[in-house]
Amino acid sequence: RGGHRVRAIIGRGEPENTIFVGRRSTGELWTQELHEKYPDRDWILGRILWLCGNERGVNRGGRVDSQRRYIYLHGAPPVEPMGVPMSHGCIRLRPTDVCELADQMTPGTLVSISES
Repeated sequence: RGGHRVRAIIGRGEPENTIFVGRRSTGELWTQELHEKYPDRDWILGRILWLCGNERGVNRGGRVDSQRRYIYLHGAPPVEPMGVPMSHGCIRLRPTDVCELADQMTPGTLVSISES
């Protein structure tokens, strides 16, 4: 939560269903069949907008540091529900949406995260 900035944008130029592990493309593309084969996989698709907190003690520094905790905006499979906690603190979007968002941002872009 709170004020962040985009530290890095990962995946530009990749297909929107590209699968990432450890912020690197695996060379795989997400499919329903692959999803069914690996149902417990933590799917990170399309683009990664890696966030860095701007508020010391809230999302920067110590155990709350968004960057050190690898908090992202990232794509998730179209078959998974949105608005339900399923990730490790990340904000999940549809791959098309995160790719479109990434095209509008540069590193350093300010992001505000709040509860709705």
